[in-house]
Amino acid sequence: MANPTIKEALKEASLILKSPKEASILLQHVSGLDSVSLILKEDTLCEQYKTYQTVVQRRLENEPIEYITGSVSFYSREFFIKTGALIPRPETEILIDKVINASKQFKKKINIAEIGTGSGVIPVMLALLLKEVHITAIDISNDALEIAKINAKRFNVLDKITFIQSSYLDGIYDQFDMIVSNPPYIANDFTLEPHLSHEPQNALFGGVIGDEMLKNIIDIWQQREVPILCCEMGYDQKQPLSRYLRDKGIHRFSFYEDLAGLDRGFVAHLQGEVEIE
Repeated sequence: MANPTIKEALKEASLILKSPKEASILLQHVSGLDSVSLILKEDTLCEQYKTYQTVVQRRLENEPIEYITGSVSFYSREFFIKTGALIPRPETEILIDKVINASKQFKKKINIAEIGTGSGVIPVMLALLLKEVHITAIDISNDALEIAKINAKRFNVLDKITFIQSSYLDGIYDQFDMIVSNPPYIANDFTLEPHLSHEPQNALFGGVIGDEMLKNIIDIWQQREVPILCCEMGYDQKQPLSRYLRDKGIHRFSFYEDLAGLDRGFVAHLQGEVEIE
């Protein structure tokens, strides 16, 4: 039996997925055609139909479309992604902006440590946006580090990033100007949506309460006497983290919201007695 036309294959997949947009993205991925070409060639046979059926089925089983296509959009760039690293979220772009803003106080080359680099989008973007910077990107997962290295190579910033497999800053004794992290911050007993089951669980769950890793990072930041800490966090963690910072004698910090108006992260300064929450 002959393959259907591109138009017919798209219609079929759109009904199955209940999303014409996703059906188009997946067909673009397997065919190598862009969206305009799919329209211009809609009456030609879909030569990759069997492969297309396979990826549609994967998406139907809640596999994230980013893993299927191997691509994720972040900060207006296209990054490589696959299973083994958390898929970057749009709200993390705000963390990048906060780091860029905080870096303005330094009048020298900035040395940044990133705890939990995942796919490497944070150090890559910082390397692209900051002229004088070096980032030490750390992750416990070798799979994640390999993905991060691919992205650093893709954007030609390998010379500005050192990748290290470790936990927190264990075994790393450099002096840093800033620590940046988007750590796991979901409570261990939280029931995830089906699509999240495909992502690395150690990049999602942050402990019994959920903020344990964030508190550990605050401890390390203070012990290492690093001037600035920038972290992403869960929407419900502002109050406990605010108390934790105050209890540790940190009084200069501010929280920020994501585009949905939810509390999403904080920037803390080691020195200064003026609370800027």
